[in-house]
Amino acid sequence: MSEPVMGVGICRPPALRKFALLATALSLLGSAMLSAPALAAAAPASDVVYSIESARAVKSLMLDVVHAGKRLVAVGDRGHILFSDDQGASWTQAKVPSRALLTSVFFVDDKHGWAVGHDAQILASEDGGATWTRQFEDLKRESPLLDVWFQDVNSGFAVGAYGSLMATTDGGKNWEDASDRLDNEDQYHLNAIAAVKDAGLFIVGEQGSMFRSADWGQTWEKLEGPYEGSLFGVIGTAQPNTLLAYGLRGNLYRSTDFGNTWEQVELKAERGDLEFGLSGGTLLDDGSIVIVGNGGSVIRSSDDGETFTVVNRPDRISVSAVTAAGNGNLVLAGQGGVRVTSPNGTESGK
Repeated sequence: MSEPVMGVGICRPPALRKFALLATALSLLGSAMLSAPALAAAAPASDVVYSIESARAVKSLMLDVVHAGKRLVAVGDRGHILFSDDQGASWTQAKVPSRALLTSVFFVDDKHGWAVGHDAQILASEDGGATWTRQFEDLKRESPLLDVWFQDVNSGFAVGAYGSLMATTDGGKNWEDASDRLDNEDQYHLNAIAAVKDAGLFIVGEQGSMFRSADWGQTWEKLEGPYEGSLFGVIGTAQPNTLLAYGLRGNLYRSTDFGNTWEQVELKAERGDLEFGLSGGTLLDDGSIVIVGNGGSVIRSSDDGETFTVVNRPDRISVSAVTAAGNGNLVLAGQGGVRVTSPNGTESGK
Protein backbone atom coordinates (compact mmCIF):
# COMPACT_ATOMS: atom_id res chain seq x y z
CA MET A 1 0.00 0.00 0.00
CA SER A 2 1.09 3.54 -0.61
CA GLU A 3 1.91 5.66 2.42
CA PRO A 4 -0.38 8.65 2.99
CA VAL A 5 0.91 11.88 1.50
CA MET A 6 1.07 15.17 3.45
CA GLY A 7 -0.96 18.07 2.12
CA VAL A 8 -2.75 16.46 -0.78
CA GLY A 9 -6.42 15.63 0.02
CA ILE A 10 -7.14 13.88 -3.29
CA CYS A 11 -8.03 10.32 -4.11
CA ARG A 12 -7.26 8.03 -6.99
CA PRO A 13 -6.65 4.28 -6.84
CA PRO A 14 -4.28 3.64 -5.15
CA ALA A 15 -5.06 6.59 -2.86
CA LEU A 16 -2.27 9.10 -2.38
CA ARG A 17 -2.64 11.61 0.44
CA LYS A 18 -0.25 13.70 2.43
CA PHE A 19 -0.21 11.86 5.76
CA ALA A 20 -2.96 10.86 8.15
CA LEU A 21 -2.91 14.26 9.86
CA LEU A 22 -4.89 15.60 6.90
CA ALA A 23 -7.89 13.32 7.43
CA THR A 24 -10.17 16.32 7.89
CA ALA A 25 -8.87 18.11 4.82
CA LEU A 26 -9.21 14.99 2.68
CA SER A 27 -12.99 15.11 2.90
CA LEU A 28 -12.99 18.36 0.94
CA LEU A 29 -12.42 16.53 -2.32
CA GLY A 30 -13.37 12.87 -1.93
CA SER A 31 -12.73 10.58 -4.87
CA ALA A 32 -14.14 12.58 -7.76
CA MET A 33 -12.51 11.89 -11.12
CA LEU A 34 -11.13 14.74 -13.20
CA SER A 35 -12.57 15.59 -16.60
CA ALA A 36 -10.75 17.81 -19.08
CA PRO A 37 -11.01 21.25 -17.46
CA ALA A 38 -11.55 24.62 -19.05
CA LEU A 39 -9.95 27.72 -17.64
CA ALA A 40 -12.07 29.76 -15.26
CA ALA A 41 -11.76 33.38 -14.32
CA ALA A 42 -11.61 34.61 -10.74
CA ALA A 43 -14.98 34.95 -9.07
CA PRO A 44 -16.60 38.39 -9.00
CA ALA A 45 -15.84 40.40 -5.89
CA SER A 46 -19.42 39.95 -4.69
CA ASP A 47 -18.88 36.16 -4.57
CA VAL A 48 -15.68 36.31 -2.51
CA VAL A 49 -15.84 34.69 0.92
CA TYR A 50 -12.95 35.57 3.22
CA SER A 51 -11.21 33.24 5.64
CA ILE A 52 -12.52 33.50 9.18
CA GLU A 53 -10.31 35.48 11.52
CA SER A 54 -9.46 33.36 14.54
CA ALA A 55 -6.91 33.48 17.34
CA ARG A 56 -6.57 29.72 16.87
CA ALA A 57 -5.36 30.03 13.28
CA VAL A 58 -1.73 29.89 14.42
CA LYS A 59 -2.43 26.41 15.85
CA SER A 60 -4.36 25.13 12.84
CA LEU A 61 -2.93 22.91 10.12
CA MET A 62 -0.28 24.84 8.16
CA LEU A 63 1.31 23.31 5.06
CA ASP A 64 3.98 25.80 3.97
CA VAL A 65 6.11 28.60 5.39
CA VAL A 66 8.53 30.87 3.48
CA HIS A 67 10.28 34.23 3.64
CA ALA A 68 9.02 37.45 2.08
CA GLY A 69 12.19 39.42 2.67
CA LYS A 70 12.63 39.38 6.45
CA ARG A 71 8.94 38.57 7.00
CA LEU A 72 7.72 34.99 7.48
CA VAL A 73 4.53 33.89 5.70
CA ALA A 74 2.68 30.61 6.33
CA VAL A 75 -0.39 29.10 4.61
CA GLY A 76 -2.74 26.28 5.48
CA ASP A 77 -6.22 25.10 6.36
CA ARG A 78 -9.42 27.10 5.74
CA GLY A 79 -7.62 29.78 3.75
CA HIS A 80 -5.54 30.83 6.73
CA ILE A 81 -2.43 32.87 5.92
CA LEU A 82 -0.23 34.12 8.75
CA PHE A 83 2.73 36.48 8.75
CA SER A 84 5.38 37.34 11.33
CA ASP A 85 7.78 40.27 11.53
CA ASP A 86 9.56 39.08 14.68
CA GLN A 87 11.16 35.81 13.52
CA GLY A 88 8.11 33.74 14.39
CA ALA A 89 7.62 34.93 17.96
CA SER A 90 4.13 36.22 17.08
CA TRP A 91 1.88 35.90 14.06
CA THR A 92 -0.78 38.07 12.43
CA GLN A 93 -3.61 36.66 10.33
CA ALA A 94 -3.83 38.09 6.83
CA LYS A 95 -7.01 39.06 5.00
CA VAL A 96 -7.57 36.23 2.52
CA PRO A 97 -10.42 35.82 -0.03
CA SER A 98 -10.65 32.04 0.43
CA ARG A 99 -11.66 29.32 2.88
CA ALA A 100 -10.02 26.53 0.89
CA LEU A 101 -7.02 24.54 2.08
CA LEU A 102 -3.88 26.34 0.85
CA THR A 103 -0.96 24.05 0.10
CA SER A 104 1.98 26.20 -0.97
CA VAL A 105 3.29 29.79 -1.04
CA PHE A 106 6.17 31.47 -2.89
CA PHE A 107 7.62 35.00 -2.83
CA VAL A 108 10.00 36.45 -5.41
CA ASP A 109 10.86 39.44 -3.21
CA ASP A 110 9.68 41.10 -0.01
CA LYS A 111 6.39 42.22 -1.62
CA HIS A 112 5.23 39.90 -4.39
CA GLY A 113 3.98 36.42 -3.57
CA TRP A 114 1.52 33.74 -4.66
CA ALA A 115 -0.32 30.99 -2.78
CA VAL A 116 -2.12 27.97 -4.27
CA GLY A 117 -4.51 25.34 -2.98
CA HIS A 118 -7.76 23.46 -3.35
CA ASP A 119 -10.33 24.39 -6.00
CA ALA A 120 -7.31 25.19 -8.20
CA GLN A 121 -7.13 28.53 -6.40
CA ILE A 122 -4.27 30.94 -6.98
CA LEU A 123 -3.96 33.97 -4.69
CA ALA A 124 -1.54 36.89 -4.99
CA SER A 125 -0.11 39.50 -2.63
CA GLU A 126 1.72 42.74 -3.38
CA ASP A 127 2.35 43.81 0.22
CA GLY A 128 4.42 40.99 1.67
CA GLY A 129 1.49 38.73 2.50
CA ALA A 130 -0.63 41.11 4.58
CA THR A 131 -3.50 41.16 2.04
CA TRP A 132 -4.37 38.87 -0.87
CA THR A 133 -6.45 38.85 -4.03
CA ARG A 134 -7.79 35.84 -5.91
CA GLN A 135 -6.31 35.54 -9.39
CA PHE A 136 -7.74 32.20 -10.47
CA GLU A 137 -9.95 29.29 -9.42
CA ASP A 138 -11.72 26.41 -11.14
CA LEU A 139 -14.22 24.56 -8.96
CA LYS A 140 -14.99 22.10 -11.77
CA ARG A 141 -11.46 20.71 -11.61
CA GLU A 142 -12.18 19.18 -8.19
CA SER A 143 -8.43 18.94 -7.67
CA PRO A 144 -5.88 21.03 -5.80
CA LEU A 145 -2.81 22.87 -6.91
CA LEU A 146 0.09 21.66 -4.77
CA ASP A 147 3.09 23.91 -5.43
CA VAL A 148 3.99 27.24 -7.02
CA TRP A 149 7.22 28.81 -8.28
CA PHE A 150 8.01 32.18 -9.90
CA GLN A 151 11.12 33.25 -11.78
CA ASP A 152 10.34 36.95 -11.34
CA VAL A 153 7.28 39.15 -10.81
CA ASN A 154 5.91 38.12 -14.21
CA SER A 155 6.76 34.50 -15.04
CA GLY A 156 5.59 31.61 -12.88
CA PHE A 157 4.13 28.10 -12.72
CA ALA A 158 1.78 26.16 -10.48
CA VAL A 159 1.56 22.35 -10.42
CA GLY A 160 -1.00 20.00 -8.96
CA ALA A 161 -3.22 16.94 -9.07
CA TYR A 162 -3.93 14.97 -12.23
CA GLY A 163 -0.99 16.50 -14.09
CA SER A 164 -2.03 20.11 -13.67
CA LEU A 165 0.52 22.66 -14.90
CA MET A 166 -0.52 26.31 -14.96
CA ALA A 167 1.64 29.10 -16.38
CA THR A 168 1.61 32.89 -16.40
CA THR A 169 3.79 35.54 -18.04
CA ASP A 170 2.05 38.62 -16.61
CA GLY A 171 2.25 38.09 -12.87
CA GLY A 172 -0.93 36.03 -12.74
CA LYS A 173 -3.33 38.44 -14.45
CA ASN A 174 -3.83 35.58 -16.88
CA TRP A 175 -3.15 31.88 -16.25
CA GLU A 176 -2.73 29.35 -19.05
CA ASP A 177 -3.27 25.59 -18.79
CA ALA A 178 0.18 24.36 -19.86
CA SER A 179 -0.31 20.68 -19.03
CA ASP A 180 0.17 19.73 -22.66
CA ARG A 181 3.84 20.76 -22.37
CA LEU A 182 4.43 17.60 -20.32
CA ASP A 183 4.55 13.99 -21.53
CA ASN A 184 2.22 12.85 -18.74
CA GLU A 185 -0.39 10.68 -20.40
CA ASP A 186 -1.34 9.02 -17.11
CA GLN A 187 -1.97 12.42 -15.51
CA TYR A 188 0.25 11.66 -12.55
CA HIS A 189 -0.12 14.13 -9.71
CA LEU A 190 2.61 16.76 -9.78
CA ASN A 191 3.61 17.42 -6.18
CA ALA A 192 6.48 19.91 -6.35
CA ILE A 193 8.43 22.26 -8.63
CA ALA A 194 11.81 23.87 -7.94
CA ALA A 195 14.69 25.68 -9.61
CA VAL A 196 18.08 23.99 -9.97
CA LYS A 197 21.11 26.27 -10.00
CA ASP A 198 22.52 26.94 -13.49
CA ALA A 199 20.26 24.24 -14.95
CA GLY A 200 16.51 24.97 -15.05
CA LEU A 201 13.28 23.73 -13.49
CA PHE A 202 12.44 20.31 -12.08
CA ILE A 203 9.07 18.70 -11.25
CA VAL A 204 8.46 15.53 -9.22
CA GLY A 205 5.26 13.66 -8.48
CA GLU A 206 3.24 10.49 -8.25
CA GLN A 207 4.79 7.10 -9.05
CA GLY A 208 8.27 8.64 -9.09
CA SER A 209 7.46 10.82 -12.09
CA MET A 210 10.09 13.43 -13.01
CA PHE A 211 10.19 16.25 -15.56
CA ARG A 212 12.89 18.82 -16.24
CA SER A 213 13.10 22.01 -18.27
CA ALA A 214 16.40 23.54 -19.37
CA ASP A 215 14.61 26.62 -20.78
CA TRP A 216 12.79 27.55 -17.58
CA GLY A 217 9.43 26.04 -18.39
CA GLN A 218 8.94 26.52 -22.11
CA THR A 219 9.63 22.86 -22.95
CA TRP A 220 9.84 19.82 -20.69
CA GLU A 221 11.60 16.46 -20.84
CA LYS A 222 10.26 13.34 -19.11
CA LEU A 223 12.87 11.39 -17.15
CA GLU A 224 13.10 7.83 -15.90
CA GLY A 225 13.63 8.34 -12.20
CA PRO A 226 15.32 6.09 -9.63
CA TYR A 227 12.17 5.32 -7.63
CA GLU A 228 8.68 4.05 -8.45
CA GLY A 229 7.02 5.43 -5.32
CA SER A 230 5.67 8.92 -5.02
CA LEU A 231 8.01 11.87 -4.58
CA PHE A 232 6.63 14.75 -2.54
CA GLY A 233 9.41 17.31 -2.83
CA VAL A 234 12.43 18.53 -4.78
CA ILE A 235 15.06 21.10 -3.87
CA GLY A 236 18.06 22.55 -5.65
CA THR A 237 21.27 22.79 -3.62
CA ALA A 238 23.91 25.52 -3.57
CA GLN A 239 25.95 23.69 -6.22
CA PRO A 240 25.24 23.93 -9.99
CA ASN A 241 23.09 21.16 -11.52
CA THR A 242 22.60 19.52 -8.11
CA LEU A 243 19.23 18.60 -6.60
CA LEU A 244 17.52 16.33 -4.10
CA ALA A 245 14.20 14.52 -4.59
CA TYR A 246 12.40 12.91 -1.66
CA GLY A 247 9.18 11.17 -0.76
CA LEU A 248 7.62 8.01 0.64
CA ARG A 249 9.22 6.12 3.53
CA GLY A 250 12.26 8.33 3.79
CA ASN A 251 13.39 7.75 0.22
CA LEU A 252 15.89 10.48 -0.72
CA TYR A 253 17.88 10.74 -3.96
CA ARG A 254 20.65 13.11 -5.05
CA SER A 255 21.71 14.10 -8.58
CA THR A 256 24.67 16.27 -9.58
CA ASP A 257 23.82 16.36 -13.31
CA PHE A 258 20.29 17.78 -13.40
CA GLY A 259 18.64 14.38 -13.13
CA ASN A 260 20.66 12.32 -15.61
CA THR A 261 21.90 10.03 -12.84
CA TRP A 262 20.92 9.52 -9.21
CA GLU A 263 22.33 8.14 -5.98
CA GLN A 264 20.22 7.18 -3.01
CA VAL A 265 21.10 8.95 0.23
CA GLU A 266 20.89 6.62 3.23
CA LEU A 267 19.07 8.01 6.24
CA LYS A 268 19.80 6.29 9.53
CA ALA A 269 17.50 7.03 12.46
CA GLU A 270 18.01 5.95 16.07
CA ARG A 271 16.29 2.64 15.43
CA GLY A 272 17.33 1.70 11.91
CA ASP A 273 16.51 3.33 8.59
CA LEU A 274 14.21 6.34 8.49
CA GLU A 275 10.80 5.14 7.29
CA PHE A 276 8.75 8.30 7.60
CA GLY A 277 7.74 10.16 4.46
CA LEU A 278 9.58 13.40 3.69
CA SER A 279 7.47 16.34 2.56
CA GLY A 280 9.29 19.70 2.54
CA GLY A 281 12.74 21.25 2.57
CA THR A 282 14.72 24.45 2.49
CA LEU A 283 18.18 25.66 1.49
CA LEU A 284 19.64 27.85 4.23
CA ASP A 285 21.86 30.87 3.64
CA ASP A 286 24.98 28.94 4.70
CA GLY A 287 24.30 26.26 2.06
CA SER A 288 23.04 23.64 4.49
CA ILE A 289 19.82 21.79 3.72
CA VAL A 290 16.95 20.91 6.05
CA ILE A 291 14.17 18.46 5.07
CA VAL A 292 11.17 17.57 7.23
CA GLY A 293 8.38 15.04 7.24
CA ASN A 294 6.00 12.71 9.00
CA GLY A 295 6.59 11.59 12.59
CA GLY A 296 8.39 14.82 13.41
CA SER A 297 11.34 13.92 11.18
CA VAL A 298 13.97 16.65 10.71
CA ILE A 299 17.06 15.84 8.66
CA ARG A 300 19.97 18.20 7.98
CA SER A 301 22.98 18.23 5.66
CA SER A 302 26.05 20.47 5.70
CA ASP A 303 27.80 18.77 2.74
CA ASP A 304 25.45 19.67 -0.12
CA GLY A 305 23.15 16.71 0.49
CA GLU A 306 25.71 13.90 0.43
CA THR A 307 24.95 12.92 4.03
CA PHE A 308 22.31 13.88 6.59
CA THR A 309 21.86 13.82 10.32
CA VAL A 310 18.45 12.46 11.33
CA VAL A 311 16.36 13.36 14.36
CA ASN A 312 12.72 12.87 15.25
CA ARG A 313 11.00 15.51 17.33
CA PRO A 314 9.84 14.18 20.72
CA ASP A 315 6.24 15.24 19.97
CA ARG A 316 6.26 13.18 16.72
CA ILE A 317 4.01 15.81 15.17
CA SER A 318 4.12 15.61 11.38
CA VAL A 319 5.84 18.54 9.69
CA SER A 320 5.07 19.74 6.17
CA ALA A 321 7.53 22.62 5.60
CA VAL A 322 10.55 24.37 7.12
CA THR A 323 12.42 27.63 6.74
CA ALA A 324 14.97 29.70 8.66
CA ALA A 325 13.70 31.90 11.48
CA GLY A 326 16.42 34.46 10.79
CA ASN A 327 18.16 34.03 14.13
CA GLY A 328 19.72 30.59 13.72
CA ASN A 329 16.51 28.79 14.62
CA LEU A 330 14.04 27.05 12.32
CA VAL A 331 10.34 27.59 11.70
CA LEU A 332 8.30 24.43 11.18
CA ALA A 333 4.83 24.26 9.65
CA GLY A 334 2.52 21.29 9.91
CA GLN A 335 0.16 19.63 12.32
CA GLY A 336 -0.56 22.04 15.16
CA GLY A 337 0.41 25.16 13.20
CA VAL A 338 3.74 26.98 13.08
CA ARG A 339 6.46 26.77 15.71
CA VAL A 340 10.01 28.05 16.18
CA THR A 341 12.61 25.44 17.06
CA SER A 342 16.33 25.19 17.68
CA PRO A 343 18.68 24.76 14.69
CA ASN A 344 18.35 20.97 14.77
CA GLY A 345 14.56 21.26 14.81
CA THR A 346 13.96 19.33 18.02
CA GLU A 347 13.50 21.89 20.78
CA SER A 348 11.77 25.21 21.25
CA GLY A 349 13.79 28.09 19.83
CA LYS A 350 14.96 30.81 22.17
